[in-house]
Amino acid sequence: MYTILDIETTGGKFNEEGITEIAIHRFDGHKVVDTFISLVNPEKEIQPFVVNLTGINNNMLRTAPKFHEVAKRIVEITQDAVIVAHNAQFDYRILRTEFRRLGYNFERKTLCTVELSQKLLPEAPSYSLGKLVRSLGIAVSDRHRANGDALATLKLFKLLLSKDLDKTILKSVVKAATLGELSPRQLDIIEVLPTQTGIYYMHGKDGDIIYLGKSSNIKKRVNRHFTTSGDRARKLQKETKKVSFEKTGNELVALLKEHEELKRNKPKFNQKPRPKLFSHGLYQTENDQGGISLYTAAVNAKGSTGLVTTFTSRQSAKKCLEKITTDYNLCPVLNGLSGVKFKDKIAHPTKDDATTPSFSQEEIDNYNQRAKEAIEKYSIANKNCVIVNKGREVGEYSAILIQNGQFKGMGFYDLNHQINNIHILESLITPMKSDANTKHIIESYMRKRRVLKIIDLKE
Repeated sequence: MYTILDIETTGGKFNEEGITEIAIHRFDGHKVVDTFISLVNPEKEIQPFVVNLTGINNNMLRTAPKFHEVAKRIVEITQDAVIVAHNAQFDYRILRTEFRRLGYNFERKTLCTVELSQKLLPEAPSYSLGKLVRSLGIAVSDRHRANGDALATLKLFKLLLSKDLDKTILKSVVKAATLGELSPRQLDIIEVLPTQTGIYYMHGKDGDIIYLGKSSNIKKRVNRHFTTSGDRARKLQKETKKVSFEKTGNELVALLKEHEELKRNKPKFNQKPRPKLFSHGLYQTENDQGGISLYTAAVNAKGSTGLVTTFTSRQSAKKCLEKITTDYNLCPVLNGLSGVKFKDKIAHPTKDDATTPSFSQEEIDNYNQRAKEAIEKYSIANKNCVIVNKGREVGEYSAILIQNGQFKGMGFYDLNHQINNIHILESLITPMKSDANTKHIIESYMRKRRVLKIIDLKE
């Protein structure tokens, strides 16, 4: 649990500042579950430069509650949570100073979004809150007011959580929360899990991730882990002290995140990832007349060049080739198929007993155009585009960036200008490694399921 915090002060000498406004959003890693926003009477004058910066003046605060009147609410909303702030050292120091004046020792674990941004957004032009969120295309209003800055910090923190592929944030928070023994009743763990699509992380007593997986129903999948028999399952059940999760909005993002994070975290109860997720491929070649021919073969088969896309079995590769042959009116003879119906006479062999079709040049050009359209549909090779799909909540979308046929990474956005500006888009994207497996994951998903849209990027 996190509490996103921002404080405005009177300014003045170190440790003599007073709080003029405070905003706190209690955030469970997925949604805000509680909010507290209030002006505060600091019982001292505000520095003129602060009035000019924030717009908060002495008259506005005369009837505002004093700090001791809101202290209990602050303690309650921050209880058992990590304070997250932009330049957390400042906000935490101010809070502790105010509580110390009341004779109360206020202690919480903190996370600083400046430090996290420096690690996870190393190319950012600036780490001041205003310039940083502007460079990321994050909408912000009421700058230099507590709630405006707190909401901007919240949006920034959500982005940082999604970019934290090594899960250093999550591990540190879970470790702090599990210093004592947790309840062994798995039902208590399952109760708070969502039924949506995402990644789930099973943690040991030190906060380490001991198993991770993806599911379209996280609650159901974790419940299955806790009810499955077998030595390995019983060990996982015994060692799991907490389960955390990350919603992804759709299965494609979940598949790609699972692939990346398994390699990075190497949880001890996960099976070692296979070096190659596919066994067969669809290939293209040309016959003597220049006509494009498609065929299937085992990947790495001798003499196989011109790989278009990959499959998990020979049967699924052949089934796809048959579908392409009929959908695009291609020649089954050229494609090494028999018994496949086709419509256009251009695709017929010239003789009933011919083994190789004979076309005029015009027919070859028309035929090849159809074959290229099929290849274009089923492969991301050489493409520059963004694959847009559902996000984690209403109004949000996921974006998967493909440049020169290579998977570059993914992120989430909620404003159109964020996806239309390549510089902002690249800042929002969490970079990930591209390999043959990520290409296979993306192409396999798009063969089976529809995405919301594909945006071609100008070169």
